[in-house]
Amino acid sequence: MRIILFTGKGGVGKTTAAAGTAVLAGRNGLKTLVMSTDAAHSLADAFGVEPGAEPVEVDSQVWMQQVDAQRRFEASWTTVQGYLRTVLDASGVDPIAAEELTVLPGAEEVLALLELRDQAASGRWDLVIVDCAPTAETLRLLALPEALAWYMDRVFPTERRVVNALRPLLAKAAGVPMPRDDVFDAIERLHADLGDVHDLLVGPGCSVRLVLTPEAVVLAEARRAFTTLSLYGYRVDGVLANRVFPDAAADDWRQGWVDAQQSLLAEVDRSFAPLPVWQGAYCAAEPVGVDALGGFAADIYGPSDPFAVPEGEPMVVTRDGDRVDLSLALPLADTGNVQLARHGNDLVVTVGAYRRVLALPAVLTRLDVRGARVAGGRLEVRFGATSGSASSERGAHG
Repeated sequence: MRIILFTGKGGVGKTTAAAGTAVLAGRNGLKTLVMSTDAAHSLADAFGVEPGAEPVEVDSQVWMQQVDAQRRFEASWTTVQGYLRTVLDASGVDPIAAEELTVLPGAEEVLALLELRDQAASGRWDLVIVDCAPTAETLRLLALPEALAWYMDRVFPTERRVVNALRPLLAKAAGVPMPRDDVFDAIERLHADLGDVHDLLVGPGCSVRLVLTPEAVVLAEARRAFTTLSLYGYRVDGVLANRVFPDAAADDWRQGWVDAQQSLLAEVDRSFAPLPVWQGAYCAAEPVGVDALGGFAADIYGPSDPFAVPEGEPMVVTRDGDRVDLSLALPLADTGNVQLARHGNDLVVTVGAYRRVLALPAVLTRLDVRGARVAGGRLEVRFGATSGSASSERGAHG
């Protein structure tokens, strides 16, 4: 099964692109679900239909769903939220304020991905298209499962054992109730669920499509998103440049805008090569309804296949005698902005404000880092026979 996630800076037209791609897929014979995990749903508006928490048929072979994130939140977080409220109540926090404080920012969007997991596992669809939140929220969303896994594997088991063994003493010392087993169980279930989501999204059938408009600020954000998504192991399969002005302008003022866009579109091509860059014309009216959306997508993609499975692996490990090389896709990264740290069996890769903790494959855990560089859009790390050093830190220099 194929999964495509659409994201981009707010207001660039990612919902229209996602909805149009879904209509085009249905008309190419693919049974397609397009769903929104963005808290500010607008998919129903794009199709011109009433929203539904369950899949609603909007065209032949096409269903739409605006995920009821609140329902998912209540199903997965109620037990933990109830415990947090008792802690805040014991600390003298106002009950209304406690209710607000126990709702984690972005949690609803995270839990909405569990619906994607369930729909993918249902076997009903050939293609699932996801209209994600704007770029920054999407990056935080997609980084969470792996970050939570690190905590659950290394800290959570010890924390649970200590609390269970010393609950009365800890409660007395802290002055607040300690979590019960059902709270720990709920966190473990959430961890397992998000682990399933992560495995699905980094699988070979899933990719991310970036939507942008030819503006300098939007392009800069898309370039950063490309690098960060690759850092976390997600495949980016193409870029959709939306709202492109026609070549001919009626006057010098409008021609200036056309020329500025063409210059930026050339930069888009250079930045994301060899990925396909599809262009969507600035429409005279906003595409609303299945026919308008289908025509919009057909014009964008032309004769290309927008549903093809992307090739290549984000991370590759190769061995040559005693030398082992790890190669991680890191397009558009600046060498001076990449830092590496080796901590035990983990390799910590930091690019700007984003960090990924990579659990090294078994073949690398007994080896030392011998060198690293950024070249050809990939971070290449060389490992060699251990010299007894347990930890090292360095920049990625060619």
